[in-house]
Amino acid sequence: MTDSMWAYQATSGHRTGTDLSGFKVEATDGGIGRVSKYSDTVDSSYLVVDTGVWILGKHVLLPAGTITSVDAAQRRILVSRSKDDIKNSPEFDKDKHTEDAGYHEQVGTYYGTPRG
Repeated sequence: MTDSMWAYQATSGHRTGTDLSGFKVEATDGGIGRVSKYSDTVDSSYLVVDTGVWILGKHVLLPAGTITSVDAAQRRILVSRSKDDIKNSPEFDKDKHTEDAGYHEQVGTYYGTPRG
């Protein structure tokens, strides 16, 4: 795992500048949705995933450090968390929390590493 939950792991295959919009996102136990927004910002990289009907149309914020693999050819991203881990993550409001440092700290703590 990376030192920062908010950075893409070197082994993930992520390439800065790749448009991840619309990529399918899969947890360790199955699909969870598609990327609706993402960030490549140093030490603040994340995915916003639209879960569709899976958890009642909810959006979730996933720190880049949870990503284990980016497959650009298949337009697929694998994350190192289960569906339940993601479903139970802190409530996300896409219009309020995307750049909220306090919320990022809460999410980082939930996923295992507080934001530095």
